[in-house]
Amino acid sequence: MDHPSRIRPLDHAVFDPGKMGKATLFRSGSLLAGLNCFEVGQEHALHSHADTDKLYLVLEGEGDVLLDGREIGLRAGEMLAAPAGVPHGIRNTGASRLVVLTVLAPAPS
Repeated sequence: MDHPSRIRPLDHAVFDPGKMGKATLFRSGSLLAGLNCFEVGQEHALHSHADTDKLYLVLEGEGDVLLDGREIGLRAGEMLAAPAGVPHGIRNTGASRLVVLTVLAPAPS
């Protein structure tokens, strides 16, 4: 993808019946923006990034974000931040696909 350019994130959604789909929309040394795409029931297991903050913005669907021992429900149009070092994950708890815009800063190496 050439930058700068207008990006329609949902046009880049990638789904995989076996695991969460991923698509990178933009990457630089200081920022990574991408999509996490989930079929019904799929999840991204609990993990953390020692030096990177992560933002989740739900574009389509609904799910639960696991954040520091809590489960927080999110629907399209809602967002949540996972600070660096805090365990987080996400799962599709809805009846349809879940598409989440993720922004990580600084970008992981």
